[in-house]
Amino acid sequence: MGADSRIPLRILAPASLVLFAIVLLIVVVSSLGGDSGSSSTSATPSPGTRNVRTRDNPDRLASRRVYIVRSGDTLAGIADRTGVAVDRLVALNPTVDPQGLVTGQRIKLRE
Repeated sequence: MGADSRIPLRILAPASLVLFAIVLLIVVVSSLGGDSGSSSTSATPSPGTRNVRTRDNPDRLASRRVYIVRSGDTLAGIADRTGVAVDRLVALNPTVDPQGLVTGQRIKLRE
């Protein structure tokens, strides 16, 4: 192989690296900022579907004896959702760590 045949290879390798970096950047940017109105979640559910993430009725939840912790719940959020004061929740659940709620954990709402 002569010196003339290696020159295209010396240009091809960095060019392919730059091309790969550009394609990777396009993929990352399109996956992060793809808010062009084609969102998979909508504010109004389609007819015949049920909106799973509706706000719970505090009166209905306060009549229950226990609340089952969901992902992302906090003691203050549970108090707001159920209408039971945070102090009351702490008094009813002395063994519950307010900073360490676990999904599926049962919280007493009343005696």
